[in-house]
Amino acid sequence: MLANSCRKDPNLDAADTTPYVVEYPERISKYIPPMSIPADNPMTVEGVELGRMLFYEELLSGDNTISCASCHDPSLSFSDAGAFSIGIDGLQGERNSMPLINLGWMDHLFWDGRKPSMEAQAYTPVTDVVEMHEEWANAVSELQADSQYPFLFERAFGSKTIDSVMVAKALAQFERTLISGNSPMDKFMNTSFTFGSSGWSMDDELAAYQGFIIFREEEKGDCIHCHGDSFNPLWTDNLFHNNGLDAVITDKGLGKFTGNPSDDGKFKTPTLRNLAFTGPYMHDGRFETLDEVIDHYSEGLHYSPTIDPLMKKVDDGGVQLTPDEKYYLKMFLISLSDSTFITDERFTDPG
Repeated sequence: MLANSCRKDPNLDAADTTPYVVEYPERISKYIPPMSIPADNPMTVEGVELGRMLFYEELLSGDNTISCASCHDPSLSFSDAGAFSIGIDGLQGERNSMPLINLGWMDHLFWDGRKPSMEAQAYTPVTDVVEMHEEWANAVSELQADSQYPFLFERAFGSKTIDSVMVAKALAQFERTLISGNSPMDKFMNTSFTFGSSGWSMDDELAAYQGFIIFREEEKGDCIHCHGDSFNPLWTDNLFHNNGLDAVITDKGLGKFTGNPSDDGKFKTPTLRNLAFTGPYMHDGRFETLDEVIDHYSEGLHYSPTIDPLMKKVDDGGVQLTPDEKYYLKMFLISLSDSTFITDERFTDPG
């Protein structure tokens, strides 16, 4: 069994599985196509439920004390409250834990884009010495010895003999179900900006709407180029940018992965969804609050050789928002937070 613990090219037929029907929120289904599901990893009810169990499974770590959920807490929109997560040996990571939201439309995962798919990403934390610090052979052996898992893997993949490929596939299936699109702003936009439709007070709705106008205006917030507008319900362009955090780049980001100096200091654009739950912010968690994030783009930009051309006001330090404009913009960003996502029982620990 251990000889196949890290098999990379499986050819399994899952007998008698039930296709998983993805439920797309209205705003997402209206403006973007369904997520692309790999042909070799179709989503099934059995596979998703197995992935959910594995997401919370501490047997995947070297000392059986942490799971994927340890650094991706569902109550925090599957992110971490600390600037950096702590692994089983007390070591601290180098990057902020990204929230797991709407991953089915994303590729080139991690802040530096080093993994091309969710299946490929799922391998990394288990063997990372800072994170779970385990060998796949050991993790698979413990799953194989468990009283439930051989049966569950057989239901999902047609084999009681567990390997890392099936683990990664199950995790990816579950993570593709983590779809968020039911925020107050979604409700507001779904009704063609009809006031009184979001569930917020009229005053808060108006403030959020004014913030949206600032967000999209090039002479104000100028945020739409990287984060999209009302027709991009993912609220990210899924690309990589140097957003003027530092004059001297110490973390190369995408450049470390590509080896191209022109990519130094570029990081993946995070979604703006669920920001009320996912602080601290930026790849290194340097900003504790959304106010600090807004201040950065308003008057805190730093020039460096690879700064994105979209940071057009870098010579002025930023877009220079007034206190009122900052408040409205913050209200808009908060309005993209979906409280139903963090309480959805389909995503919680099945144990």
